[in-house]
Amino acid sequence: MLLAGDVGGTKTVLGIYAEDRGPQRPLAIKTYPSAKYPSLDAIVREFLATVHVRVDRACFDVAGPVTAGRAELTNLPWTPLSEPALAGVLELRRVRLLNDLQAIALGITELPPRDLRTLHRRKPSPGGAIAVVAPGTGLGEAFLTWEADRYVPHPSEGGHCDFAPADEREADLLRHLRRRYGHVSWELVCSGLGIPNLYDFLAGTGFAREAEPVAGRLATAPDRTRAIVEAGMDPGSGSALCAETLRMFAGILGAEAGNLALTVLARGGIYLAGGIPPAILPLLRNGPFLPRLHAKGRLTQVVAAMPVHVVTGHAALVGAATAGLRDG
Repeated sequence: MLLAGDVGGTKTVLGIYAEDRGPQRPLAIKTYPSAKYPSLDAIVREFLATVHVRVDRACFDVAGPVTAGRAELTNLPWTPLSEPALAGVLELRRVRLLNDLQAIALGITELPPRDLRTLHRRKPSPGGAIAVVAPGTGLGEAFLTWEADRYVPHPSEGGHCDFAPADEREADLLRHLRRRYGHVSWELVCSGLGIPNLYDFLAGTGFAREAEPVAGRLATAPDRTRAIVEAGMDPGSGSALCAETLRMFAGILGAEAGNLALTVLARGGIYLAGGIPPAILPLLRNGPFLPRLHAKGRLTQVVAAMPVHVVTGHAALVGAATAGLRDG
């Protein structure tokens, strides 16, 4: 029996898997708020105590780079994780850690069509590389290449590369954030962490006055990103600031997705994962996302020939389960 987990900055999802059922049919599954627990093993112990199933190995994807079986989580204050230490404290035969985007990329190859929403329908090239961009709490990136008889996922930390503005307003945004952070990455403008940065910048420019009910909600919201997204996607909220924040976000996401697509020459497709794309799906279909994705000068037609999908299924957990079951 396998314990698989998707360990994120906002939530941790755990599931129990059996080899004869595969990665799509967990025996049990539960979600936990990551920040309310002092460690991963605390969450695992609580989960196993509720499901009463004995597991002998585990595979966890984590939001951060994994090197030599050790991971430091980017957006959680936990001590670094290590495969041997987790195996010892949880009394398991084996524990494997992999980067969350590596897991998402692997999971994408296992998802059924019902777990995808197509934004740009084009025919993928057989065996072509696949680009994965996942704005959630942070901005994750990964890619897959065809090797022998299957796609192989590769992790990336491209979300921490330098943000490149495309117009004067984005140049002003860069200057604004550079004063606060020094180094300005794509993650600071294109993730759950980045959405409040966009909102505060637009508010500071005098773009619009916030609608009173929304202003009160934002002032007390435990999660400003969620509140901004909800107001921005609700035409009845009256919040021009939230709506424009999401339009700016969608354009920036398109630009960076196009960058990764060109970097790996993603003729197999571009996949948007993470928690934010499904929440703003209508905006991604009809807003600035696709025009910015395709705006690549002489290589515009190259990117325009790539299919684009939004992942609505839980690709990370499926990927962690797939990796764990393959390990045997």
